[in-house]
Amino acid sequence: MTTKTEIPSIWPFTEQVCWSPVQLKDDVMMPQRVRLQLEAAAQHPTSIIGCRVRREPPKSTERYTRWINQLTPDQLLTQVFTSHGPTVIMPTWFCSRAWFFHVGPFDEGGQGVPEDLLFFYDHLRKGGGVVRVDQSLLLYRYLPDAATHSVLETTIWTHRVRFLEERVLPRWAAFTIWNAGRQGRRLYRSLTAEARRKVVAFCDVDENKIRKGFYCHEDSQERPKPRVPVLHFRAARPPFVICVKLVQGTGCSRPPWGPRSPCPSRAGPCGWVTAFTHSRVHPSSTGPGHFRPGNKDLTGGAFEDNLRSLHLREGQDFLHFS
Repeated sequence: MTTKTEIPSIWPFTEQVCWSPVQLKDDVMMPQRVRLQLEAAAQHPTSIIGCRVRREPPKSTERYTRWINQLTPDQLLTQVFTSHGPTVIMPTWFCSRAWFFHVGPFDEGGQGVPEDLLFFYDHLRKGGGVVRVDQSLLLYRYLPDAATHSVLETTIWTHRVRFLEERVLPRWAAFTIWNAGRQGRRLYRSLTAEARRKVVAFCDVDENKIRKGFYCHEDSQERPKPRVPVLHFRAARPPFVICVKLVQGTGCSRPPWGPRSPCPSRAGPCGWVTAFTHSRVHPSSTGPGHFRPGNKDLTGGAFEDNLRSLHLREGQDFLHFS
């Protein structure tokens, strides 16, 4: 239990509660983690509090680790649709027990249920925030064989598409899918008919796709079958949903997390919830979210340069779905 002398500024906030750690088998948290995240929770009582991490081995999943550590405060909310999953990774989570039960316990439906992602989405639906303590407070170990069960990438994809349709597309009258390749076409086909009608174009840099001029949705029951123009990205109009695959490799669509620990709903009568982890790999993944050492960066930074050249505002003019 933290004492008054250690954190006097937030003692009234913590006086009648206790904090219940869940010991992680593989990850290592720094000594100051609880104090710093508790201070942040006092300022943001309806937020999930995360932190920066150090990777072990240091060179594993470099791009994903940069994403964890370098998202801006705004991006913690705008990038919740990507294949990376929650914008503060689950081994770093810290929130009050009261807020946890307000959101609702994990969906314990068994193998194949992405209970962490579903909890994160429900947290956002109920107005919860996302905050990161900008210090490295967790040694996050990469263990490719640590998972005890898996969630298929197709399951994750379906939840992500539905969340995008729920949270973003209702406020857009029309939008462009950035990527006329496999991932972009897959997103288009996954949308509801109502959402597909809002897709005014695909955009790309591939001259062959642009020269063809359109994508035909052959599986559609509509007659005539929908044809969506394919434009150069500079000729397309925002807002964009970006589906660009950034790396090539055999890694998972989302990161595998440490071995499953007890759910906080069974952790005892404590006031704080932290590091409730469930391991996961996605052996059927085709997504770009999780990268093993040595995976190839497909764009060499060219995509980021192209996007930056348009001077768009993330969250308003574009969103990442890749």
